[in-house]
Amino acid sequence: MPHVSMHSPIGDLTVFEADGAVVALESGWADGGDGSALLGRVVAALDRYFDGVPLPDDLPLSPGGTDYQRRVWDGLRAIPHGTVCGYAQLARRAGGAARSVGQAVARNPIPILIPCHRVTAAAGPGGYSFAGGVATKIFLLDLERA
Repeated sequence: MPHVSMHSPIGDLTVFEADGAVVALESGWADGGDGSALLGRVVAALDRYFDGVPLPDDLPLSPGGTDYQRRVWDGLRAIPHGTVCGYAQLARRAGGAARSVGQAVARNPIPILIPCHRVTAAAGPGGYSFAGGVATKIFLLDLERA
């Protein structure tokens, strides 16, 4: 599977592509990457993002998942850069309950590009299942608010 790794302020990241779309973003470095034009574009967008520039809306993403998960993930992509949304509010948009939204958010295979860090709990930031946990979530939220 085509992939490319990069250094970032939150650690090494690897982006994976299949059939012309991003299918995963994982923490860590994967050797043997055989990049592509799309992966180069994603790395450039992520580099700019970590410099404070919003991500482009037109990156082709294919996270897989169930119909419900895709509705939740589409809801995540609709949260504007630099803002947050509560789990209950997202549940009203996507259907379901805050708990089911939380489960779908935690299964997001393309964090940052599908901005699951923008969903917060009523009494604080809530959890974050990507590398670095809540500290990474707070870093990303602060980066976007700057």
